[in-house]
Amino acid sequence: MLDENVVKLLNEQINKEFYSAYLYMDMANYYSEKSLNGFENWFNVQTQEERDHALLFRQYILNNGGSVTLLPIDAPAKKYDNFREPLVAALKHEQYVTASINAIYDEAYKCRDFRTMQFLDWFIKEQGEEEKNADDNIKKFDLFASDAKGLYMLDNEMKARVYIVTSLVI
Repeated sequence: MLDENVVKLLNEQINKEFYSAYLYMDMANYYSEKSLNGFENWFNVQTQEERDHALLFRQYILNNGGSVTLLPIDAPAKKYDNFREPLVAALKHEQYVTASINAIYDEAYKCRDFRTMQFLDWFIKEQGEEEKNADDNIKKFDLFASDAKGLYMLDNEMKARVYIVTSLVI
């Protein structure tokens, strides 16, 4: 049986993952409105991944005797003044999510909840990849996007990203 506080944190994480999906969908919308379809695609894929993460947390709670509590999802409120801002906001958001998952891990450790710790190991690795990808997007943008041709090529590179269903045995 899961510790009550661990379940509370896991439920909050479901909300954070769904908010992440909303946030990235909002960023995809921004880029779509600017006709940067590759950037839009990149954030559409990110939206799908975050939704999958929320569902994984949900299923973990259910598989381990906990109750899922769905919380209200805030609408993203950020407006962007340039193409770079969503990329920076995405990195900051991923760092926030990493800190949240680390806090759940810390609570599970205090409870000696090794099963939850093992479940979270995948997310800790995933967050490392998420932060690196977000940071790489900023670095590439800074290197290439000041030139229209460079922005066009970067947009085409981001268009090649494909959604891969998250597979995690829980």
